[in-house]
Amino acid sequence: MEKHIFALQLSHLLGETFTREWIYEQIETPKQASLGDLAFPCFQLAKTFRKSPSDIAAELAPKIKHDVFSDAKSNGGYLNVFLNQSFVTDHTLKQVLTDPSLYGHHDFGDGKTIVLDMSAPNIAKPFSMGHLRSTVIGNAIANLAKKCGYETIKINYIGDYGTQFGKLLAAYNKWGDEQKIKANPLKQLTKIYVKFHEAASENPSLVEEGRDWFKKLEQQDPEALQLWKWFKEVSLEEFNKIYELLGISFDLTRGEAYYNNKMEPTFDLLKEKGLLEESEGAQVVRLDQENLPPCLIRKSNGTTIYATRDLTAAIDRFQSYQFDEALYVVGHEQTLHFQQVKRVLEKMGFSWAKNVKHIPFGMMLKDGKKMSTRQGKTILLEEVLKEAVQKASINIEEKSPSLKDKSEVAKQVGVGAVIFHDLKHDRRNDVEFSLDDMLTFEGNTAPYLQYAYVRASSLLTKGNFDHEVTSTELGDSLTWPLVKLIREYPYVVKESYANYDPSKIAKYLLDLAKAFNKYYAESKILESDNLNAKLTLVYAFTIVLKDGLALLGIETPEKM
Repeated sequence: MEKHIFALQLSHLLGETFTREWIYEQIETPKQASLGDLAFPCFQLAKTFRKSPSDIAAELAPKIKHDVFSDAKSNGGYLNVFLNQSFVTDHTLKQVLTDPSLYGHHDFGDGKTIVLDMSAPNIAKPFSMGHLRSTVIGNAIANLAKKCGYETIKINYIGDYGTQFGKLLAAYNKWGDEQKIKANPLKQLTKIYVKFHEAASENPSLVEEGRDWFKKLEQQDPEALQLWKWFKEVSLEEFNKIYELLGISFDLTRGEAYYNNKMEPTFDLLKEKGLLEESEGAQVVRLDQENLPPCLIRKSNGTTIYATRDLTAAIDRFQSYQFDEALYVVGHEQTLHFQQVKRVLEKMGFSWAKNVKHIPFGMMLKDGKKMSTRQGKTILLEEVLKEAVQKASINIEEKSPSLKDKSEVAKQVGVGAVIFHDLKHDRRNDVEFSLDDMLTFEGNTAPYLQYAYVRASSLLTKGNFDHEVTSTELGDSLTWPLVKLIREYPYVVKESYANYDPSKIAKYLLDLAKAFNKYYAESKILESDNLNAKLTLVYAFTIVLKDGLALLGIETPEKM
């Protein structure tokens, strides 16, 4: 609110040359709190007004007047304003307490629908740490979208088709053991898949066998189809165990194969628009004008490729949901693919293609290298989650042996640690897998945040706080840093969604918890004469912290 008011007042004072939007973007937060709460740099005004930035700031300072500001000062070319702490504290806490579930909520998404393509593991392969990123980033973005008023459709677009499944079928035909696979499906299927690639490096003819098996699958060969359905069923059973542990659900789970018999209309439209061309026996859409390589639509042997299915899926999704945005939360190595798909959709005449967006993210690395199933270099997410929960359970047993629901709390803490370790990083960056860092229960971790929530909840219990009887009359300067951070929450939510970046929420929550812990350490809350007002602030903190963690998909135990 105060940033908008500051920008509005400056736009009136500076005239039409500088728009309110431009002014708003220039406003920043001083590095030192003693300098003020907001700052406007006047350097870019010097040429227009033919005065020094310092003189401009000095002339503007006395003209800044509003209940939300207590003072305005010139400082080295900056116009710094101080907020009225009493006014802002009262306004902020009343905003939080009026309807805690709506604090931080925005309505700019009302009436709009967003479809998210996320997670998308491949069948017949264990759920690796590599697929964690798409899953938790996509889920957090969906939660942020809901917080901003959008209706969200989360789609788990399972990788159940393509040449790799031809290789798997060929591998099973050579080395498959039905009983072993029934006993441990994904481990055994991965084992023969890796063996196929090892053997193919010595005997290239195996690659052709894999292609032949995929062609059989496309032609609905009974044997190939039966094996493929079996592999898919056992895979989904295993995946659902992971999703349940993560607390993540989908509105639609659908594989690539769903579109096998739905691609002809796509081919027909491509032909009708004159977009298909033959290239070395294959059919492509040229994208020379877009400075992109041709998009392969059908291979020379007649088989389709995932671009064909993605085009068909995108058309189907728009017909089903009339989406305002379609977000593909997929690793950055697929950037070219999505550029091609989007351009082909635009060439096909779909105006909504402009709202198809690839949300890329970095890789999960092990020792600086990409994890690879075909090389047998993967870290299984299920094993990591189990170890995280086990470590949390050991810590709880040592520190709180009488705690009720210890197993549930251990799950909340362990799983939360894994999710937060991923989401605290900017999604565009690679993340180095480190079990030790992930399971550290101190520092910049989910357990640190969860413990701050538990500590605050304990204060409320000990102080007999009644959330129906609150006070916002806080005169203690120690409260101000915490109040300011609570006030920032709606802005951080908006920025996090605008950038599709959950790490902004994660970093904000760490700052929020640190501010609370500092306040807790320096202010004798339970011994205060102003107990109700201080507990009201603590209560507001718990509301924001719990809501922020929920946006990331992390639960908050009441006790630890």
